[in-house]
Amino acid sequence: MPLLDHFAMIAPHYDRLATFRHGERMVALLDLPPGGTLLDAGGGTGRVAQQVGAQAATVVVLDASFPMLVQAAAKPGLTAVQGEVERLPLTAGSMARIVMVDAFHHLRDQERALSELHRVLAPRGRLVILEPDIRRLAVRLIALGERLLLMRSRFRSGEEIASLARHLGLKVDVGRDGDGSVWIVAERPASD
Repeated sequence: MPLLDHFAMIAPHYDRLATFRHGERMVALLDLPPGGTLLDAGGGTGRVAQQVGAQAATVVVLDASFPMLVQAAAKPGLTAVQGEVERLPLTAGSMARIVMVDAFHHLRDQERALSELHRVLAPRGRLVILEPDIRRLAVRLIALGERLLLMRSRFRSGEEIASLARHLGLKVDVGRDGDGSVWIVAERPASD
């Protein structure tokens, strides 16, 4: 847990401050099978899960910040679970799809977190990570601001994240949007 829980302070206002405008693209990339399971890792208030989890039988929003999860728990159809991505309290192979939006750079141990995401991802499952593109000046300024605010942020390029996922045996594609976002789409093979 970080020294200061910045997200606790903004939890009641987070959905208005950080709107999610990529819902349609995320739904297409996830390609969630009807009745599948979805994990929103580092999902905070569940703002993303609420938009993309309509077809899921189970939607789990996992976050370390209890005040953020209070907001998620108030949304219908979402199961809020407090925990860290580096130690997921979930069964191996239990998630058909995993989404992580604007959270990867906040992880304490990014390699361990990816290993855990791989562990709970079902065979033929898909992980979609959306991060700010650190190659852009505006994102580098945000990264500096987060350091000044004593957040534990560590931004990586899409290619670096993809490389970490490939080392786990995932098939990975990287794409970018004009708005400064980078998409990492990783698929677990049928057997590994």
